[in-house]
Amino acid sequence: MGMILADSARDPTTYFWGDENYLVSQYIAEFWNSITNGTFIILACLGAYTTIKYDHSRRMLLCYIAMMFVGLGSLWFHATLKYTTQLLDELPMLYLTGLALYATIEVSKDIKYGIKVPIAITTYLVLFSIVYIRWLQTPVFHQIVFASTVLVTFINAAKRKTQLALSETSQKILRRAVTGGCVGMLGGFFVWNLDNLFCHQLRTYRTYVGAPWDAVLQLHGWWHILTAYGCYCLILWIHFIRIAWLGHDHLFTVKFHLGLVPQITLIAPKKTE
Repeated sequence: MGMILADSARDPTTYFWGDENYLVSQYIAEFWNSITNGTFIILACLGAYTTIKYDHSRRMLLCYIAMMFVGLGSLWFHATLKYTTQLLDELPMLYLTGLALYATIEVSKDIKYGIKVPIAITTYLVLFSIVYIRWLQTPVFHQIVFASTVLVTFINAAKRKTQLALSETSQKILRRAVTGGCVGMLGGFFVWNLDNLFCHQLRTYRTYVGAPWDAVLQLHGWWHILTAYGCYCLILWIHFIRIAWLGHDHLFTVKFHLGLVPQITLIAPKKTE
């Protein structure tokens, strides 16, 4: 473990939490913060499976794949607490929003704007990455740019939705998806702030209750679970808007596994006597 700690010291992260490091495993710095990223990976796989199964747009498939990389990067970062792996946690978040933004701009089956939009978005992402890595290595800069990109993407998707003549069923599906997305993201942001504000108290409580119940008080882990759920719901929201834009929403619905986890699925044909 001494070698691991020394390696992290040579490449220190710019983030500092109140979590106990190498407590569960000598090979994983923040055990619970690492494994909770599995939520990103599992939900992203579910979305990718749906996209491939029904031969939907590659643009949406790329969004789900990017979400998977967000989970993998965050897992690696929390397992090592290095600055290099921190970048693998942070940068894929922005790249995912860039892909989602593109999916809301090029919403039709045919490409309308050619290579102009991909070049513009790619240039924006590359410039941010260079500035962030070379000069402004502060998490606040990343958070502002990320939040701004999410907001633009959300507004653009909502604009696309208003341009559609949706059935009541499709409107209900989209309302539930966007509600789940907002609740997940805002709920995650709330517990993330609680974790930052009451770091030392939470450490004391975790020590008091002991394993395995201390896992329940790992609020940064809950941030991962909630934001993964919110992220997945918002991608699914954009996914279904694109389905409706192509005029196929009467063919698809959303079923909820365990009453909570949404998945786009084909409407089963009614049996005839």
